Formats: sequence, C-alpha cells, structure tokens
Amino acid sequence: MDFLEFADASQEVRGSMNHGRLKLTNQAIIFKNSKTGKVDQIQASDIEAVSWQRLAKGHGLRVITKNELLYRFGGLKETELEKLSKFFEHNYELQLREKDFSVRGWNWGTAKFHGSVLSFDVGRETAFEIPLMNVSHCTTAKNEVTLEFHQNDDAAVQLMELRFHIPTDAAETDAIQTFHDNVMSKASIIQATGDAISTFKEVQCLTPRGRYDIKIFPSFIQLHGKTFDYKIPLTTVLRLFLLPHKDQRQMFFVVSLDPPIKQGQTRYHFLIFLFSNEEETTLTLGLSEKDLRNKFEGKLKKEMSGPTYEVVSRIMKALVQRKITVPGGFIGNSHTPAVSCSYKAAAGLLYPLERGFIYVHKPPIHIRFEEVASVNFARSGGSTRSFDFEVEIKSGVVHTFSSIEKEEYGKLFDFITGKKLRVKNRGQLDQPNYNEEDLVDSDMENEPDLYLARVKAEAQERHIGGDDSDDESDVSFNPGDGSGSEVAEEYDSNHSSSSEEGSDENGKPPEKKKPKKKAKERKPREPGTRKPRKKKEKDSNKPKRPQTAFFLWLNENRERIKKETPGIAVTEITKKAGEEWKEVKDKTKWEKLSEEGKKKYEVAMAEYKESLKNAEDADDKTPPKKSEKSSKPSKAKGKKAAPQKSPTKSPKSKEYISSSDGSSSEKEEKSNSPKKEEEEEDEPMEASSNADSDSE
Repeated sequence: MDFLEFADASQEVRGSMNHGRLKLTNQAIIFKNSKTGKVDQIQASDIEAVSWQRLAKGHGLRVITKNELLYRFGGLKETELEKLSKFFEHNYELQLREKDFSVRGWNWGTAKFHGSVLSFDVGRETAFEIPLMNVSHCTTAKNEVTLEFHQNDDAAVQLMELRFHIPTDAAETDAIQTFHDNVMSKASIIQATGDAISTFKEVQCLTPRGRYDIKIFPSFIQLHGKTFDYKIPLTTVLRLFLLPHKDQRQMFFVVSLDPPIKQGQTRYHFLIFLFSNEEETTLTLGLSEKDLRNKFEGKLKKEMSGPTYEVVSRIMKALVQRKITVPGGFIGNSHTPAVSCSYKAAAGLLYPLERGFIYVHKPPIHIRFEEVASVNFARSGGSTRSFDFEVEIKSGVVHTFSSIEKEEYGKLFDFITGKKLRVKNRGQLDQPNYNEEDLVDSDMENEPDLYLARVKAEAQERHIGGDDSDDESDVSFNPGDGSGSEVAEEYDSNHSSSSEEGSDENGKPPEKKKPKKKAKERKPREPGTRKPRKKKEKDSNKPKRPQTAFFLWLNENRERIKKETPGIAVTEITKKAGEEWKEVKDKTKWEKLSEEGKKKYEVAMAEYKESLKNAEDADDKTPPKKSEKSSKPSKAKGKKAAPQKSPTKSPKSKEYISSSDGSSSEKEEKSNSPKKEEEEEDEPMEASSNADSDSE
C-alpha cells in the first residue's frame, strides 16, 4: 500500500473546515484546498505523533509535527481506522492511537501546554484543544487571562474570545504571568519589534491604490501609507507572480492573499505593485550572516542590488518559501505574454500562464485550469474587429474578457488547445460562434456577414417550428371601408352597372378581378402568454433502454448505502455510489448483465419497428371513404345553396347582398319571407345570364 487518497476530506483552519483532497504517501501527507488550490505538505520525517479522534462531523486525524505544529483533517469514516493504522505503521512506523475527549461538560480542569497547543483536561481526558497560532492577543487581569483569536470570514460561527480563571496563592509563583508567557511565546501576534529586514520607499501600489512604504519583517509585511496601514502575516501569502507589462517598460509584482486584507467592507485578495524596469536599488539586509546561512541556505545575501522588482521578489520568495509564477510559452500578436482586453467596464491585461489565467488589474482575477469547466470564443457586441473570451468555472460563474483584438485569436486558440481545455462552441452539436474565417475575412466590406446570416437562419428555424397562427395576416378585413381597395371595388353596389358602361379602347369590357380571400381576424395575444403546445404522447409498447452496469450495481447496493450513511440526501446517493463504483475492481458480473440486456433490447426494438411498418402498410391499403355530403345544393332554411360556377362571371355572395348600399333593405325583407327562398336561389343564375348577354 503505497498511498491512500480521500477525495472528500477537510482541514481545520482557524475554526473552519476547508474542503479538499487528502493524500497520504510514504513520504508526506498532502492536502490540497479545493477552493484556493493551496497545497500543504507535512513531510514524513517531520511527523512526531498521529492520533484518531472524533470531530464535530465524523472522525479525523490529529497530526503533531516535531516543530510543535498541530494539523487536523476531518471527513473520514470510522471504517477507515484499520486501513489508516496499517498505513502509518508500515510507512511511518507510528502507532495511530485513538484519542478520547471528555464529555462531562465541566468547566473546571487543568491547562497544559504541549508545544504550540493548549489543552484543557478534565480528569484524564481532554475537553478541548486550542492551537496557539490562532491567538491574536492575550491580556491579564487579577485572577484572569483573556485570549483573543484571529477573525475568520469563512467560518459561519467563530470563537473570538476565551477567558481562564486562575486561582493563586501567596506561596505559589505568579501562575498568571507564567500562563501569559506560554501563550505569547507561540501565539501569532504581529508586533513590529526590532528592525525590518528591508524597506522600500514610495512604491506604487495599484491594489490597494496609493503609494506605500514596504517594510518586510521576518513574520509579516507592513504597508505604511498616508491614510492606511496594513500588517500582512507571511503565512497568508498564497502565491507570487512576476508579470511584464505590455509596454515592456514596467513590471507587475502580484501577491495573492488568503485570507484577504480588509479596509471597511472592502476586501483585497491581491496586492499589485508596479515597478519601472529602469529603477534599481541597493540595500543591506537586517539579518546576520548566521541567519542568512542557516535559515535561507544562501538564497539571500547581505548586500543586494539590481532592479527593484527583482530584489523585492527574491526577498519575498525566500521569506514566504513559495515559487514565483512567471508567464510561460504563450506569446501574443504583440510579441508579449499579455493580451489586452476589458473586464466589465475596466481595461486590463490577461496573462495565459502554464497552469491558469491571471487578469490585472481591476479587479484582479486568478483562474486555475483545474477550476475551468469550459471556454468560449464569442463575437464582441456585433463588432468584427474584436471578440470576447468567456471562461466558465465549475461553480457556474462566467468571467467574460471582452474587446480582444482579432489578431490574438489564433495564438489564444492554439494555447487553449495545447492545454486541453474544453472549448464550448467547438462541440459536435454546437455551432461555433466565432471561427478563424470570421476573424480573417469579416473586415472586408464586400464579404458577407456570417454572423448576420447565422442569426437569420436561427430566426427562420424558430419561425418554421412555431405556431401556425403566426403565418396568418395581421390585416383586418373591413368590407364597409371605401378606401379604394380591390375588394371594396369589386363588391360595390354599382358593380354591374359600371361593368356595363366601362370598356377599354377596343370596346371590350374590362376583365373581372378575382375576389381576395377574407383575412382571418386575430385577437391580440396578451403579453406573457403563450399558446400551449401539445405534448408528444409516449408509446407504451416501445421497449425501454437497458440499464448500464453502474445502475445494475446501484440497484443492488442502494439500501446498503442508505444504511451506512443515515440521513443522506436522495441526490447524494448517486454521487456516493459513483465514488464507490470507481473502487470496484471486478465489474464483470454487471457488465455481463448489461450486455445481455442490450442484446434483448436490440431484438425487441427490431420487432417494434417491424410492427410499426406493418401498421403503416395496412393503413395505406385501406380505401378512402366517400364523403357523406351530397353534391346537390342544399335547401336549408335561412341559408343559400352554393351557386354553380360561371366561366364568365363570379357569383355574388350573400355577404355582398346584405352589405350593398342600393338594395340591402329590399333583400333583407325578402329574406324574412319564407316564400321568397326559391327566388333567391335562382337569382345568381339570372345575373349570370345577364352578364353573358352583355358580353355578346
């Protein structure tokens, strides 16, 4: 057993549990924070003792190092105790002992100091432990000692103050002062005692904005400005970046902080200093030759000189013990590792690095590749001279870097492809929003706008797939409107007389225009409403798809997972099962069942398709039924039978007769008398004969 790995572990940091991945190898214990990407390593040679203890949720590991530091890792299960015991005994030669806690609820006990840990014992068992590195201040009173703790913004509930009452006798030594001295010796209290290692005057700082004097001490950095002062512990420094400006005359030095510094309600996760390449400095470090040799192993010298940004970065690297990240192999169109762009309303520079992206400077953004879900190249607000670069991270947040020059597309796309990041608009089902041909040819005036053509095609697809009511005309028909429309002229009351009188220059009567169809009136649709669409009915006879090997295994183990993790949510069962499925070595049984189900499904599906085909053939052979309606004109009361079509003149409809100006009242009187029904039916025929005689 060379290593153990726990994907859903957590580490206690200042009272809060930070989730991440815990890995135990034969050389070190490694924990990687899933939120910040920070990696903490505990070398096997530095571990003094390990113990198994119960935490607020589940169980965890308690690790004490030889330099008296305490680490706690949670999120472990009780069933993993035996596996961990064998691992530590085999690889580290350490006994993993169980540590019990007192649950009596007494507040009277004994305070003991073990290195950087203060434990409060009730009897033989420990009630609670306090890492003294979390203490920010310690004060004393007559019989009392008060501990104050660093504030943690990530913790929902946090301990800010703790008081100990210490009874004293005249014969005893000053126990309160001894208690205070033990706390102060290991507490993380920022005190500007002694001289600074180095000082840099009037350094331009972009975040927070202003000019500050930078004083570097062995345990913290002090920024002294005209309005604000900041004291930043070196333990909060997460990463260091040294980035050249695009103008080749300045240099950015970026310091990533976790937790960030605060000024009121504003948080600063990054310190961004701007140096000129031509600015140089020479200084003498406030360290002895022995400290330089023992602590820094020759990384620093007593006398240091060179460009200011180089001196600052070398000192910070040695003190923080973090690597400095610089741009990798990416070179943009401007022959620099930076890409000019805008984020929201501010312009800045985007640097593609070997393991992520960083944007400076307002606001500074650092995105690691392991956080990226997908990237997208999109057109920038209809412009053909620039494009947008969208980065979607796994938490669902999308960062959009806009107004990037089109010449940068090829370089950036090759870089993304080389890092094997998923390009969202490059998928098989996705149509690319932005391709290389667009960038090269879209500026030519004679070339078609491909983006506009794509939008029109999408609109046409939506139009075709929409409701049938959208194809109807929105023009309302008004038969009483004498505005000169063709419909009103043809169905005018003097239409027959005008046709007799009017003729062309050859003496022939004018041709009669065919009446236009009356447009259907549409009621305006209320805003926010939509015509419901009919759902496609499912065929109950259609065979169901076979289950995969994973779901066959899950059906057998679902109840077991529920019993092992009581109270687990329904949505978490599949996630938990997926993790266990990865660890299953022999999956032959379920894969075989899945393969058999697949074969049965293929046979059933072929039979189902054959039955559908036979049913369609049977429908085609069935002769169509004759219409029950008679071709003879009906003589229903109150309605006129459809007249026979005349080759020379179109008949007048009842609507025209009832709306004509000249004889509407007479026709209405006739229609009221049942005796005149037959005369009304013969009337179109008489009109047709008159028209024939006129044409002769």
